[in-house]
Order: sequence, then structure tokens, then C-alpha cells
Amino acid sequence: MQLRPSPLMLALAVAFAPALGHAQSTDSTDTKASSADSLKLDQVLVTGSSTKTTRMKQSLSVSTLDSEQISRSGATSAAELLRSIPGVRSESSGGEGNANITLRGVPLSAGGSRYVQLQEDGLPILLFGDIAFGTADQFLRADASVQRLEVVRGGSASTMASNSPGGVVNFISRTGQEPGGSVALSAGLDKRLWRADLAYGGKLGTGTSFFIGGFGRSGEGGRPTGLTLESGGQIKANLTQKFNGGYVRVSLKALDDTTPSFMPVPVRVSQGQIQTLPGVDPRSAFFIKNNFGSDPFFARDGSTQATNPRDGLHVRSTAIGLEGAYQINDSLSIEDRLRKASNSGRFMALFPADNGKNGSQSYFTGTLFNTSLDSLDNLFNDLKLTQRLKLGDGQAQLVGGLFYGKQTVAQTWFWNQYNLSFANGQLLDAAGQASQAPIARGWTTWGGCCTRSFDVDYTQTSPYAAATWESGPLNLDLSVRRDHQSASGATLSGDNTAQKWDPASRKVVDYSVSHTSYSVGVNYALNKNLALFGRHSNGVAFSADRLLYGNPLDGSVPIAVNEIDQTELGLKWRDAKGLSLFGTLFAARTRESNYEVTSRQFTANSYRAQGLELEAAYAAGPWRLAGGATLTHARISAANDATLVDKQPRRQAKFTWQLSPSYSWGDVELGLGLIGSGKSYGDDANTITMKGYTVVNAFANYQINDKTQLSISANNAFNALAYTEIEGDGHAARALNGRTLRLGLKYEF
Repeated sequence: MQLRPSPLMLALAVAFAPALGHAQSTDSTDTKASSADSLKLDQVLVTGSSTKTTRMKQSLSVSTLDSEQISRSGATSAAELLRSIPGVRSESSGGEGNANITLRGVPLSAGGSRYVQLQEDGLPILLFGDIAFGTADQFLRADASVQRLEVVRGGSASTMASNSPGGVVNFISRTGQEPGGSVALSAGLDKRLWRADLAYGGKLGTGTSFFIGGFGRSGEGGRPTGLTLESGGQIKANLTQKFNGGYVRVSLKALDDTTPSFMPVPVRVSQGQIQTLPGVDPRSAFFIKNNFGSDPFFARDGSTQATNPRDGLHVRSTAIGLEGAYQINDSLSIEDRLRKASNSGRFMALFPADNGKNGSQSYFTGTLFNTSLDSLDNLFNDLKLTQRLKLGDGQAQLVGGLFYGKQTVAQTWFWNQYNLSFANGQLLDAAGQASQAPIARGWTTWGGCCTRSFDVDYTQTSPYAAATWESGPLNLDLSVRRDHQSASGATLSGDNTAQKWDPASRKVVDYSVSHTSYSVGVNYALNKNLALFGRHSNGVAFSADRLLYGNPLDGSVPIAVNEIDQTELGLKWRDAKGLSLFGTLFAARTRESNYEVTSRQFTANSYRAQGLELEAAYAAGPWRLAGGATLTHARISAANDATLVDKQPRRQAKFTWQLSPSYSWGDVELGLGLIGSGKSYGDDANTITMKGYTVVNAFANYQINDKTQLSISANNAFNALAYTEIEGDGHAARALNGRTLRLGLKYEF
């Protein structure tokens, strides 16, 4: 592997050079380290580990963002927030949901987050991260109810959670332990965007605390659509009762939110380079306008329904949770988390089937992905028993746990096709004349492949065990997990001739699959401010709907699984002058099978990746600086298409980076958030190049008084054209949204 420093790497080095030079010029003392812990290495973490201990003592690569850092990031969605975490690859170009997320060299060959589990308060949002049209981030909103974000990359994520060998992203909610609240209003300056956020928590009596928060919004979304496409909001609440030796907490969540969903737009490719089409700006193009009438949808019950294409991504989620912990005696404790969620909605987005017709390129054909999320309901429970004991000259901790999850995946697909004018989105018939009717109904779209209705329940039972031992500067840990999944249900396809559901197409889903994962790690503290760690892990991600409509799923043939082996070596260091550094060398091998909806192709590939991940932070006086960089050398090591072997996996850049400087001057704070990526290839054959980019977010805050703050923020301030994906034949590509400006006013009480 040969990795050459780029200009952006040098820029990072220059940015941190003053801090490094200052840090190395003196021999700092341990007594000052805690007050200058800019990476929060002494913070106790609760995600992806069997023990609640500090980052400095864990053999894990972990990043955290607190509520203040989250508010400064300028992120407009949970997936966009993750772009500021080193090692995280989050393609947040789809809008509020449907993002593609992975970590440090693990392939992104399917939509969603196949290898990364998104959690709220330690439980998964969905059991699978890559459900087509129903990804976990669609049911997640990072609002003022979030206390902090913890991201575990690799490591024991494979044994401490299910379907998460790449890592775990945990959004931890506020609980009212710190009394107070806030009201925040924000408005778009260049787009019609209105939002109100509320958060309030406090104590009700001895040992009792509460929190309630949420948001409501209305607007045209992240692009200049001219329509009200954002509408809805979320309410979250919890009540905690502490008692001698433990606590009990009940929590509620109600989400009903409609936002636009952004698909790739028509482009062309010339000599391997992406070129925009006249009048089609990938940063702002949106074709579902008011002149787009209702879309006829063939429902599961056999009726034809009139649906509104402008509904975009409409999600509903109602969840109730119960958790508690109890210290049985001095050495034995028990902890349990339970949540029941009802999830449903609709996914509507226009996907270009081509990049122009009629010679003059005056119009194109678009497939309207009209997918009813009939049910993504789930029930999760995680029970854990912990025994602490003296072992030799150190302290040991034994953990036994049982995770149970039941996830329903029920959807109905019916995709009509339309001709649309490039100029104004006018609907046209097959002859190019104005018409509101589809040019093809779902019965014939793409050969009638994708008129589907399925309802499958996935039950996962996962016992796990972990052992840790700490003696002086040494920490050892070992964990193992046995994931067993059973699936039951049925699938249906359309009878394209009779134009109804075909009873003869019904296929029974009835199978089981199991896998044993493991992780072993060691952490050694050379002194209070410097520690080394190493880890090796094996983990699995089971597939759900991605297996449907392929091989028989009645148990008669083996079920494919997706498996990752990872090795990590790293160090954590800080000085007394405000500088902290977290560095990890990593290597990963992935074996997977996949089905891609847009190309309608099944693949079975293996991948290898190795690289270096850096995270650093510096604080001195009014200055704050945080940054990260990830160098990745990745290749396809095996494929059913032999010509792809030794190619660079699609959309995998060799170099990505983040840099966040800020400066406080009296009541004014100014800050930037720079997110960059080197070039990558849009296809596995490496014939289409996606250029590197730098996206700049900026903010300015003015503290009017001790309770009131005025702010202005710019997302993608310089309107960078940043492609995140392109179809393999080069006819359509998706990019991050263009510039968005917001004005905010926040009052704390």
C-alpha cells in the first residue's frame, strides 16, 4: 500500500502544527491533563462496550459529540451530522433520510447502513440498516432532545450489538438531570424554511426527573422547490425515578414528519468525467412540481389509490420504552432496556431512467419510486447481568446478556413511469405532448420486475458474553455473541397481464441462519496521558428484504450472510496544553452478497481495506480546533465478475478529512466546519471518476445576554458541487444540496 500526502493532508498538518510544536516544547505533567482533555478521553462511554469506562481505558476507536458540538455543526440531518466524525462515510445527499452510511473502508455496495447500527439510547432503531426505502435514519431526528452522540468504529460493536460489525452510532437522549430548557426559532434566509425547537427538563422530587422536547417545521426543504414539502415534527419525553441501588425510566417518542426525498438527476459522462446537462443543476434540481398530478398506486388490498408524489418521504413512528438498572449487591448488577415501536410511512421519489430522449434532449423518463412502508414495527429487549470480582492482582468483570428483537418488514411497491421536460418538469406523453398520465404503469416498468408486496417477520435471539480484566495500566477484554435469526412470511408479485396480484407468485419465507462473532482487545496505558491499544474482531450483518425475490427462502438452500474481519492498532495521547490525538491503523476484510434495485443485479463480492484514521482536537484560550483524516486503501478481492478484481470499490475515496476551527471574541463566536473528500470512482469497474470536493459550513453566534443567542449559519457556504454517487452507466448522479442560509434565535431558561 502506498499513500501519498495530498494538499489537504498538508493543510491539516499546518493547522495542527502550532499546537504540536507548543505541546512538544514542554514536558507536561499528568495533573493538568484532565483540565485540557479536548477529545474528552476521560469521558465514560456506554456504547459498544461491555463496561462503562473511559475512552482512555478502552481498546476501541470512539468519537463523541455533545449537544453544543451538534448545534455548531450546521448539520441539517442526522446523517449529515455523521460527516463530521472521522472514519465515517455518510452520503447524506438524499435529504432527511435514505442516507448511505458506512465506516473506514467497509464497502457501501447497498443502500442504507448495512454494517452500521443506528441506535437511540442503546437500542436499534431498526434491526437492519439497509432495508430498501426504509433505512434507520428515516426514523431518526437529531433535535434538542439529544444529549450527546457516541460513535464506535469497528471493535466490539460486532459482539455488543446485532448486525453492526462496522460500528454503532448511538444518539443518547437528555433525561432532565440538568434542570433547564430552551426555545429556539430558525428561518431560512435563501429558502422558505421555518422551524421551532423546544427542550425542557428538571426534577420533580426526590430522585425523580423528567424531560420533554421536540420540534415542528414547515418549508420547501433543502432545495428551492417553491412548494411546502417539509411539514411535521417530533415529540420525545421521558420520566426517571432513581432509588437506592438503581433507577427506572419510561420514555415516549412520537414522530410524524414529511420531507422531500432527493434522487440522482440526469447527467452525462464524457471520457470518464461527469458533466451536467443544460438547465439541470445536481445541487438544486427537483422535478416533482405542482404540475405533477396524483400517482395511481396499486395497493396491497388490490385497490387503486391516488397518491401525492410531493409527499416525498413521509414517516410515522410511535415508540414507548422502559429501562432500568439495579445493583443487587456490591459486585452484582442487572440492567434491561425494552422498546416497542410502530413504524410506517411512504417513500416517493423520482429516479431518472435515462438522461434524455427525442434527440434534442428536451425530456427524459423518470421512474417514480412509490413505495408504501406498510409496517416496519419492531420490539427490542436487551438484558445484561454484570458480575465484578477480584482476580489475581486485578479487577475482573463478567457480563452475560441476551438480546431479543422482532422486526417486521412489510412493503408494497408500484412504480409508474413518466416523461418530464428538463425545462420545467412538465409531464409529457410518449409523443412529447403535455399529459398527466404515466407513459408506463407499474405492470410494465422495467419489464414488470418490481410490482411487489411482501410481509416478513424477522426474529433475532442473541446471547452474548464478555470478560474484562484490569490490572494497573493493563486492560484486557474478550467478548462473543451468537446471533440466530429466523424469518417467516411471504412475498407476492404482480400479474402483469391481468394487472392484479398473482396468487401463483406467492413464495413462502421460512428459514433460519446463525453466526458466532467474537472480539478481543487490549489497552495499555504508558502513562496517564498516553495509551496504546489493539483489537481483532469478527462480525456479521444478516440481510432482510435484500434476499427476497431471489433464491428460494423456504430453507431449501443456504442463506447468504455478510461477514467482516477487522484488526485495529492505535494510540491515544494528550498533553496539558490542550492538544489530544487519537490514531488508529485498521484492516478489514468483507464478504457479502447484494441486490441492487436500480440495476436489478445480484452480486457476490469480497473486499479488503487498510488505512489510517486520525482524530485530533486543540483548545487554547478563545481558540478551538477539531479535525480528522482517514487514509484508505481498498480493493475488490473477489467477485462474480472477474474483471472487477483489484479495482477500487465504488465511491471509496482514498482520503477524507474534517476540520472545525472556531474563535470566541467576547459575546461573538465564529466557526467553520470543513468536510473534504478526495476523488473516487462511481462504478466498480473504475471507468467513471467522481472529483474530490470540500464543503464548507460556517456559523456566527452572538450572545445578546446570558440567556439569549442570535446565530446565522451557512450549509455548503460556497455552493460546492459534491457528487456522492452515480449510476454505473453514467446516466444519473446525486450530489449534496447547494447553499442554505439560516437565521436562528435561542432563549435558554
